[in-house]
Amino acid sequence: MMTGWRRPFGDPVRIGERALVTLLDAGEYIAALPKKEHSAPEWQAAMEALILVAEGGGPTMLARIGIVRALNRHHVPEFNPRGKEPHWGRRKLKRDQ
Repeated sequence: MMTGWRRPFGDPVRIGERALVTLLDAGEYIAALPKKEHSAPEWQAAMEALILVAEGGGPTMLARIGIVRALNRHHVPEFNPRGKEPHWGRRKLKRDQ
């Protein structure tokens, strides 16, 4: 098993046409971001996770989660209060028929 920055992600992170395959790819991607974006708390947390995984070992999934969260930081999931309709009162038991 590889160690350090050359370790591959279990599942590469896709950013448009580009794919971040190793921890090093992800680190270089974050380092190349504009200063304003790079200093965002989500990217800082992603970089910390990358460093922890690369230098201290551990599952690469932690670093991948950090990167995906930083990439999706502006996405706000819509809350639909109606959501699924409750099933109360819809099903009849055989004994009640």
